[in-house]
Amino acid sequence: MFTRRQITALLIPLMLEQMLSGMMGIVDTMMVTRVGESAISAVSLVDSINTLMLNLLAAMAAGGVIVCSQYLGRREREKANQAARQVLLISVTLSVAVSVVCLIFRRPLVQLIFGQAEQEVLNQAVEYFLVTALSYPFVAAQQTASAVFRASGHAAPPMAVVAMANVTNIIGNSVLIFGLGWGVVGAALSTLFSRVLSAVVLLAALRSPKLEVSIRDYARIRPDREMIGMVFRVGVPTGLENSMFQLGKLAVQSTVSTLGTAAMATQAMTQTLELVAAMPSQAIGIGLLTVAGQCMGAGRVDEAKRYTRQFCWIAEGILAVMSLFMVAMTPVITRVSGMGADSAAATFRLMCLIGLVKMVLWVPAFTLPNAMRAAGDVRFSASISALSMWVFRVGVCVVLCRGFHVGLIGVWIAWFSDWLFRVIVYVWRYRSGRWQKKTVIQ
Repeated sequence: MFTRRQITALLIPLMLEQMLSGMMGIVDTMMVTRVGESAISAVSLVDSINTLMLNLLAAMAAGGVIVCSQYLGRREREKANQAARQVLLISVTLSVAVSVVCLIFRRPLVQLIFGQAEQEVLNQAVEYFLVTALSYPFVAAQQTASAVFRASGHAAPPMAVVAMANVTNIIGNSVLIFGLGWGVVGAALSTLFSRVLSAVVLLAALRSPKLEVSIRDYARIRPDREMIGMVFRVGVPTGLENSMFQLGKLAVQSTVSTLGTAAMATQAMTQTLELVAAMPSQAIGIGLLTVAGQCMGAGRVDEAKRYTRQFCWIAEGILAVMSLFMVAMTPVITRVSGMGADSAAATFRLMCLIGLVKMVLWVPAFTLPNAMRAAGDVRFSASISALSMWVFRVGVCVVLCRGFHVGLIGVWIAWFSDWLFRVIVYVWRYRSGRWQKKTVIQ
C-alpha cells in the first residue's frame, strides 16, 4: 500500500519533529538548571504531572489516528474527516476541564505528591504549575491537528511548526529567564506562548481543502455520538494506559523526591537525555500507527505484519546510534548546564547503563505494540501496561529505594524490569496472532 518514497516522507519529518522536541527539552533543562538545582527539581516535579495530563489528552489524538487511518485504508475519506472533527471536539473539551481542575487544585496536588521535597522546591513548583496548566487546551488542539496530518501521511507540517515553536521557546527563555530574571515562571510563560502559537498555526493549516483529511468550520462542529463512541473505544483504553504509565512515573518521582535535591536534579537530567535517545524510535512507532492502521483498514494483514517488522528494525538501528550518541554527549551537556560534579558523574554512569539496556529491550517493549494498537487491540495493551507499571516500575522501585535504600540506581533497575516484562508479553501476543482479529470500524 505504501511506496518507499511515501514511507520516507512520513518517517523523516516524524523523526526530525521528535528530535527537535528532544533538543528543546535538553535546552529547557539546561537553561532552568542555570537558575539552580531547586529550580530544575521544581520543573521536573511539575512536568511529571503535566506529562500525565497531556498523555491522557494525547490518547484521544492517538485514537483519532487509528480511526482515520482505517477509514483511509477503506478509501472512505468523508468518514475520516468526520472522525477528525470529533477527535478535536473531544480533546479540546477534555483539556479545558483538566486545565480548570489543575488550576484550582495545583497546590494540594503538588503537596500531596511531592510533600517530602524541600519547601523552596515546592513553592517554585506551584508557580510553574499555574502557568503550564493554562496551556493544556492548546496542546490538545496541537496534538489533534498533528495526528490528523500524520493519519493522511503528511508529517512535514507538524515538524515545521515544532521547529518554529522551539525557536520561539528558546528566545522566550532567554528573555524571560535571563533577561528579566523571572526564573521558573519565565520558563513556564515561554512554554505557554510557544504552545499557543503551535496550535493556532496547525489549526489554520488543517483547513486546507487540498488535504485528504481536513477540518474546516470549527465553530460548527457538533457531537456525533456514533463517531465519538468509536473514537472512545480506541482512545479510552489508550488514555488509561498512558495515565497509568504516567501515574506510575509520578509515584516513582515521589520516591525520588525523598532522596534529596541533588538526586532529583540527576534524575531530571537523566530522564531528559534518555527520552531524547528514544525520540526517533518513538517517531517510528507513531508512523507505524498510520501505516499499519491503513493496512488493517484495507484488510491487508500480511502487509501490516511486513511493515511492522521493517519499522521495528529501523527503530532498533536508530536507537542504537542515538543511545551511543547521547552517552558521548552527556559530559558536555552536564558541564554546559552547570550541574554539580557529583550529579554530573552520576548522570553519566546512569546513561551508560540505560543505553546498554535500552538497545536490547526498548523496541519490542514500545514500538511493536503500536502495530497491535493500530489493529484495535488496545485493551490488552492497556492492561499489560498498567500491570507492568505498578508491579515492576513502581513496586520494585519502592522496595529498592525505600526498603533497601539503594539510591537512584534502584529506580532504573525497576524500569528495566518493567521493560523486560513488556517484551515477553508483547512478543508472545504478536506471535499468537490474536491481535489480527480485532476491529475498529464496522
